[in-house]
Amino acid sequence: MNIETFRYDNRIVRAFAIATLVWAVVGFLAGLLAAVQLFWPAANLSLQYVTFGRLRPLHTNAVIFAFVGNGMFTGIYYSLQRLCKARMFSDKLSWINFWGWNAIIVAAALTLPFGITTSKEYAELEWPVDIAIALIWVAFTINLIGTILKRREKHLYVAIWFYIATALTVAMLHIVNSLAIPAGIFKSYSIFAGVQDALVQWWYAHNAVAFFLTTPYLGLMYYFLPKAANRPVFSYRLSIIHFWALIFIYIWAGPHHLLYTSLPDWAQSLGMVFSVMLVAPSWGGMLNGLLTLRGAWDKVRQEPMLKFMVVAVTAYGMATLEGPLLSIKSVNSLSHYTDWTVAHVHTGALGWNGFLTFSMLYWLFPKMWNTKLYSIKLANWHFWLGLLGIMFYAIPMYWAGIAQGLMWKNGVTTPMGFKESALGCSKS
Repeated sequence: MNIETFRYDNRIVRAFAIATLVWAVVGFLAGLLAAVQLFWPAANLSLQYVTFGRLRPLHTNAVIFAFVGNGMFTGIYYSLQRLCKARMFSDKLSWINFWGWNAIIVAAALTLPFGITTSKEYAELEWPVDIAIALIWVAFTINLIGTILKRREKHLYVAIWFYIATALTVAMLHIVNSLAIPAGIFKSYSIFAGVQDALVQWWYAHNAVAFFLTTPYLGLMYYFLPKAANRPVFSYRLSIIHFWALIFIYIWAGPHHLLYTSLPDWAQSLGMVFSVMLVAPSWGGMLNGLLTLRGAWDKVRQEPMLKFMVVAVTAYGMATLEGPLLSIKSVNSLSHYTDWTVAHVHTGALGWNGFLTFSMLYWLFPKMWNTKLYSIKLANWHFWLGLLGIMFYAIPMYWAGIAQGLMWKNGVTTPMGFKESALGCSKS
């Protein structure tokens, strides 16, 4: 009798997991230094390379594409093999994905402080790096699809559908928004201009949030939460509805970033309507995650991994309620250009992506290195310090944002800090 045997590739999972932690430190420190400069400008040490304008895109790229990106690949490479009962399609493509992706991040860390940028939000990298991103993403997608095609498990679990949507949609978003005419190795000009450029840019940027920060992490939630809780997902039918509703609606919501601009009013209203519709699938997914823990809440008290997961899923629910709320024109008139938006973004990035990443890593590390977690007490300290840090960050920012909006509406100040008067404007 012939018994077929195969081994999962855990080396690639370990490599991405370590890279995730390294880039977490880099991204968070860049954000901290940028924040310090808001009240102590001299913290840039009179160096142009670490001024706020250079650090801010470095921080966003490091957190989104380096920290969360490597975390996403960690979870996908681990879970996909087990869901498909198959080793990755190509070990060579796996390592091209790892080294190529992290080389791109190093390129970003070198070019952005030097002011080499397209100035497009979340798409600041110049055309040679954009081409590299497209090539590495193609390698990842081929590896993903190839593994799915050679799977031994007939059923495609819902997490895999989220991974497929991520791979295909991110490729489309990146290629279209990055279309440009080179004007040298470090400079290019977008083929789009004016309001069309703004619309394509925010179609990309909003859906970078949707299909880079959300859909892959929902796939990870649907895999790691039931595993850690040792419970089946609360409703598999709801998870399928969650997937199809989310990917259909999300792609149209980008214009809500351009309310009260020169974008045609019908397009602004369309973005608002689709954004409000997003509440239903988003909260369906959140409730599906939290209700999976029915009968397992005693584990949440004992296991740090589940504590991080519960806060992550809750933060997903809060951020995906607040986003549609902020897209309503009357609310947006108060929040636009204020710190409210900054608080909203960080609630999602820190609470949803950050806490889910750490939850996954706390679950994976003992398995990948065949050992016990070094200290449960340290993990709990990590959880409580992180949670309190998010609250101390977000709540004052919400308060400040609302105050800024109200002052602006009452003519006390403009978004740029100028006092309004009958004769014009003067710097406040």
